[in-house]
Amino acid sequence: MPGRLSTTGVFACGAAAGLAVDLLVGDPRRGHPVAAFGRTAAAVETRLHHDHRGWGALHTAVCAGSAAALGALATRTVRNRPAAAVALTAAAVWAVVGGTTLGREARAIGGALAAGDLDVARERLPHLCGRDPHSLDGPAMARAVVESVAENTSDAVVGALFWGAVAGVPGLLGFRAVNTLDAMVGHKSPRHRRFGWASARLDDLAGWPGARLTAALATVAGGNPRGAARAWRADASQHPSPNAGPVEASFAGALGVRLGGTLSYGGRVEHRPVLNGAGRAVEVADIDRAVRLSRRVTWLTLAVCVGGRILTDSVKRRTK
Repeated sequence: MPGRLSTTGVFACGAAAGLAVDLLVGDPRRGHPVAAFGRTAAAVETRLHHDHRGWGALHTAVCAGSAAALGALATRTVRNRPAAAVALTAAAVWAVVGGTTLGREARAIGGALAAGDLDVARERLPHLCGRDPHSLDGPAMARAVVESVAENTSDAVVGALFWGAVAGVPGLLGFRAVNTLDAMVGHKSPRHRRFGWASARLDDLAGWPGARLTAALATVAGGNPRGAARAWRADASQHPSPNAGPVEASFAGALGVRLGGTLSYGGRVEHRPVLNGAGRAVEVADIDRAVRLSRRVTWLTLAVCVGGRILTDSVKRRTK
């Protein structure tokens, strides 16, 4: 490999390799780096937890900052070794993205639903989302799976690649750390209502560009660009999440289905607005369609991120 390989070349080669490894092997069953980070963050929480936003902000800074700093240190270590830099980027991408496992879990639930085995589908649903599976029938579980595929395409793939393109390995690890912290403490439970505020807000901020990129690419890559754009424009702002709204609305329009409505988290019932009300109800076959759309969005994201870096490099050279 040439010694003069640019940082854009390192990112492009490393990200493509990391996505390829994820496509081939998915997530490891044991010893996943994100799980290790989660255990560490939980240990830090036991020491820092107070029912106060300031302590929660400190927890977020320590955990997410440490992940980004580790990425920066590793990048500095391999900065004069292009092959090692590509390998590091590939390893980081593979560690933080979860597109293949997302698709496998979604299709496993879809297979159970197609076979009429609701018990198996309910058993597997918590692997994909936090809803109460016992309160859902078959169609409601199919809808939950499609919504989770859409949201996790942004959270587990596109957002990470975006920040990797912007900030390299520190961006990849930092974004995944923030997203993981939000899942751990960002919900509105009595314990985390104040303590998790900083993680939730930082996740909203970090996820904003990736969510809009996901929505735009789903609009382009889906089978109904006009419907996706219409649903995004009309319905996204009604969703309680500023980032899930555009993603789920665009997926709903692209697939021609209705998402949103009544759902249950831990016994708490929520009545969310319907996204793409002109669409039909979700069917089991739509799960596979959502997974295929998610994969198209993944590879388009890589192309956009690499293209953006090439364009930025070109502009920098012209302005020197």
